Amino acid sequence: MTVADHVAAELDDLHAHETSPGMAAVALDLAKAIDATDVPTAKAAVADKLRSIMADLHRLAPVGEKGDTVDDIAEQRAKRRAAARERAGSG
Repeated sequence: MTVADHVAAELDDLHAHETSPGMAAVALDLAKAIDATDVPTAKAAVADKLRSIMADLHRLAPVGEKGDTVDDIAEQRAKRRAAARERAGSG
């Protein structure tokens, strides 16, 4: 997969084309520029700009109803508590 492929998938996950279409387009263009060059200094400069835009897009992304890290932690905690209650009740 190319950098552009990965960025496009991430943009889809963030719904960036809906919330920030201009920034999403720039991010995809930057990713394509990284794929198109073999000059390390050019890749580094473009990657820095891409990182900045992607960080902004992450901050602007709508909060998901399920699937973020906090939800995962809460779900794991609930499973541990249920297992502990089950062990305490059977002993």
